[in-house]
Amino acid sequence: MMIAAPSAREMVGQFDAGSAVDGSATSPLLFAARIPSATMTDVLKTIVRRKRKEVAAAKIAVPLEELRERISELGRTRNFFQAVFDHGNTSRTRLIAEVKHKSPSAGVIREDFDPVAIARQYHAGGATAISCLTDTADFGGKLEYIHAIRDAIPLPVLRKDFIIDTYQIWESRAAGADAVLLIAECLRESEVIDFQILCVELGMTILLEVHDAENLCRVLNHVGFPHAGYSLLGINNRNLRTMKTDINHSLRMADLVEDPRILVSESGITTPEDLKRLRSHGINIVLVGEHLMRQPNVEQATRDLLA
Repeated sequence: MMIAAPSAREMVGQFDAGSAVDGSATSPLLFAARIPSATMTDVLKTIVRRKRKEVAAAKIAVPLEELRERISELGRTRNFFQAVFDHGNTSRTRLIAEVKHKSPSAGVIREDFDPVAIARQYHAGGATAISCLTDTADFGGKLEYIHAIRDAIPLPVLRKDFIIDTYQIWESRAAGADAVLLIAECLRESEVIDFQILCVELGMTILLEVHDAENLCRVLNHVGFPHAGYSLLGINNRNLRTMKTDINHSLRMADLVEDPRILVSESGITTPEDLKRLRSHGINIVLVGEHLMRQPNVEQATRDLLA
């Protein structure tokens, strides 16, 4: 995978965290090398602490050997990367449609929540892949939703959770996931590398998500490792400090990545015009959840978005 990683000095000169797409600047970013705990918001820190306790309990309830046995009985993964990657057709957007019951910022998103029915509507509406929240406490998800969705539709399914331990990667594959989300802000570089290697060994695609340019710099050279055909780079448009979304964030970050075809723009995407703007900057993959989940007719809303 051809991805350029500018030096910190070069990036300070060309990118500001608060810059508009037209180049108007606010405050400059400092690209000091820091451990993840120094850059995560309080919300992320709290979630990760809770997740460590959940993983410890899960290891006791379902030992790793049991997960390995379950995986041995599964068929092949569906190729998430190939499903969404642009192989030359830049005129359309590939949609990763998200199944999400609630979130810390929005509360309950949909009262009549049926993950399988929603996934079927996404598929009928033209989605290319599915993202499924499995965090229960903050997002109302369940790990078993993945198998249920895969049994109902032929699309590949991403497990979206806070992955902080290799156990969860084995757990994801055992649950039927074809891909997993890795959040750079939650992980050290060594963990990003180790988790990617295990994902590739298990046949799963990695969606490595970053929220800011500092973390993009920190992990950029690891995108596509150890195999380029398994890695996507997600740009989350939500500011973790203000919780506001702005797709201009993806447009700015795209300038720092040599091959924008691997980019996935996440959050704050609601209209076909948004998709057109992103495509004009080479971004042809989007992840959309809350906007679609709030619509009375999810299938029609999906069609309308992709129109």
